[in-house]
Amino acid sequence: MRLLLVEDDNHVAAALSAVLARHGFDVTHARNGEEALQALVPEGDGFGVVLLDLGLPDQDGYEVCGKIRKRTGTPVIMVTARSDVRSRIHGLNLGADDYVVKPYDTGELLARIHAVSRRTTHEDAPGTTDTAVRLGAVLIELPTRQVSVDGAVVQLTRKEFDLLALLAQRPGVVFRREQIISEVWRTSWEGTGRTLEVHVASLRAKLRMPALIETVRGVGYRLVAPIA
Repeated sequence: MRLLLVEDDNHVAAALSAVLARHGFDVTHARNGEEALQALVPEGDGFGVVLLDLGLPDQDGYEVCGKIRKRTGTPVIMVTARSDVRSRIHGLNLGADDYVVKPYDTGELLARIHAVSRRTTHEDAPGTTDTAVRLGAVLIELPTRQVSVDGAVVQLTRKEFDLLALLAQRPGVVFRREQIISEVWRTSWEGTGRTLEVHVASLRAKLRMPALIETVRGVGYRLVAPIA
């Protein structure tokens, strides 16, 4: 996923960009409001999320948020030291999708990024909820929850299908283990890690394509689209 990071502190931006990169994000750094707005023209929809710090040197962050919302529907997460409820409400009224208060936990930030991204994917992306996804020889029919390889139906359990369908939403994008557990099992990571590993192994075996689901060590899994 491409992410636009709007942050005037180069040290903070460098550290956060490194963390985001390790979790599969392609980060573009804008140092002020003008750079952010320029990055969103003409291909604002190329970004999956905008992470917007409100303490910018050239423009008020709230003003920048309003301008971003007029140009694109890309999700915006505001980052600020202002923790009062009035500030949060003001940001949300301007079109922000979420609000993170400094100092924040990196895990929480990542979870919020994935959450707003999922909401946008489900609402806006055709082909992820009511049609089929083809990945080389693999055909995933979402309405009927049926999977076939070279025309032969593969019998999957409910959780195996849900796991495959989740990864297939964004081939090549790394899904964190915690995110997968939350989406597929509707629970927390603790005590469920082994279950996820077993389901991944089962999928690889049933589809007879071990390389289809790649393990990203220390992070999670991603679906590797076969080369046609």
